[in-house]
Amino acid sequence: MLQAAHLLLQNSFQLLMPCVLCGIDTQRKHSLCEDCWNSLPWLKTPVLRQEMQILAACHYGYPIDRIIQQFKYEQHLHYQAALTGLLRNLKYPKVHAVVPMPVSLEKLTERGYNQSLLIAKGLAKHLKVPVWQPVMRLQQHSQKGLSRLERLADIQQQFVIDGKPKVHYRKVLIVDDVVTTGSSIHALKQCLAQLGCQQIHAVCLAAAE
Repeated sequence: MLQAAHLLLQNSFQLLMPCVLCGIDTQRKHSLCEDCWNSLPWLKTPVLRQEMQILAACHYGYPIDRIIQQFKYEQHLHYQAALTGLLRNLKYPKVHAVVPMPVSLEKLTERGYNQSLLIAKGLAKHLKVPVWQPVMRLQQHSQKGLSRLERLADIQQQFVIDGKPKVHYRKVLIVDDVVTTGSSIHALKQCLAQLGCQQIHAVCLAAAE
């Protein structure tokens, strides 16, 4: 009863807050106003990358590209509710755990957080499943000048299983912010397959060409 009253009060308060994107109209959907939410470059369909179907919420175009960049690199964490809302707006197969795209310790120190982990937590809560992080990522560096095969091999070597995970899940969902070539998701998928995952799905906030 008390929890329901708190949720109602919280929702009512949000309706009085301005949209985090335009700052003009009031919040209606995941911290955005109705117009901003509807004007996002929605995709809501899978894209094929590295022979894998990856569900994408949006095209990587304005304004979602700017939102993701500011969330990822400029610590604009007030966009977290909106970005999590994009993923909550999609339909998923049944999974046992959510796996955020790992970042290297170097990137984590530089940014202060893993942006994929932040949105994965919100999605995991929505799906009522745990967040699982059995894979770590080694140092990420520039791939300028490398061929396609060299880039794929380099990315594959960045992902390693973190010791011996105490728990294992058969059906998992990888969560990433932006997919371009799909190489990182493919590399993470390979590690998860080694851990016995039988069904590996993936979702991203936006898909770039």
